[in-house]
Amino acid sequence: MKSENSLDGLEALDRTDRHILRLLQADASISNQALADKVHLSPPACLRRVERLKKSGLIRQIVALLEPKALEMGMLVMIGVVLDRSTPEAFKDFESAAQKVSGCMECHVVTGEFDYMMLLRTKDNDSFNRLHAEQLLYLPGVRQIRTFIGLRQVLSSTSLPI
Repeated sequence: MKSENSLDGLEALDRTDRHILRLLQADASISNQALADKVHLSPPACLRRVERLKKSGLIRQIVALLEPKALEMGMLVMIGVVLDRSTPEAFKDFESAAQKVSGCMECHVVTGEFDYMMLLRTKDNDSFNRLHAEQLLYLPGVRQIRTFIGLRQVLSSTSLPI
């Protein structure tokens, strides 16, 4: 028997749950009172829904999005990585090391030409060159690294279409 606090996937979300999720994606700092007003619920009912969404795993965490340029991390670098062998141990070793790379925001196993795509933020060309020489060249099991530097951001969103 399921508890009333559990949710089983997207189909269990009603219109109000979806509205709450959209509003929180736009501004997670909204007060419970303001959120409740916007979704036409009492504050206690709204808080119960938000807590249920958290408990169910639909809300993974609540964070502040920082301005990279203001923190001298304005350079975006995408890196395609090819490993020299495709063994579980090689993948494990690389993934463990990739988590320690300075400025690494994301690392994904991918299909196609590369085994991994990494997304890094750094200050400028000089800081990236240092990062490359001091960390990227020493990642275990790497046969090839291809670097792509972002010139201009066209779109960046953290909101999922729900």
